[in-house]
Amino acid sequence: MSGDPYDGHNPLLVLLLALAGLLVTPWVGVRAVVLLIRAGATRSARTGAKGLAVLAWAGAVGVYTWGVLHLAFLDESGQSLACREAVGKETAQRVEGYEPSFVPLHFGCRVDGGRIHEAAVPGYVNPAAVIFGVIAVALTVAVRSHPEPAETTATSAPSST
Repeated sequence: MSGDPYDGHNPLLVLLLALAGLLVTPWVGVRAVVLLIRAGATRSARTGAKGLAVLAWAGAVGVYTWGVLHLAFLDESGQSLACREAVGKETAQRVEGYEPSFVPLHFGCRVDGGRIHEAAVPGYVNPAAVIFGVIAVALTVAVRSHPEPAETTATSAPSST
């Protein structure tokens, strides 16, 4: 970090996260839909839970990517404008620097006195990503802790040896 109080997010990392999210989210979402269709056809509760877990992962990645996309289109003038809108015209002259963070995802404007005002990233992004993430982890743990029952075949008979 250069120490400049007006440094925002690393633009290369923002670009990489945005591209990764734009590729992963639809891929995981399609995988979830396929699993849910398969669960409906086979009436398998485990496959249905697996599909819901994958869908929750897609939601978590998608919401986080949505927040990153808000940052991807912020140049220096966009950062200044976002801060001006967040703190108001009267306070805009007292902005001392920016407070960027990837976890939790936010772009904050620090005014004199140390108070941080959220700007650029919608307020629902972090709570939604956390909720989707918790649901995804819970469903993934539940699916992994209940292994798929082994299929039995009618031709296999117990051996008498």
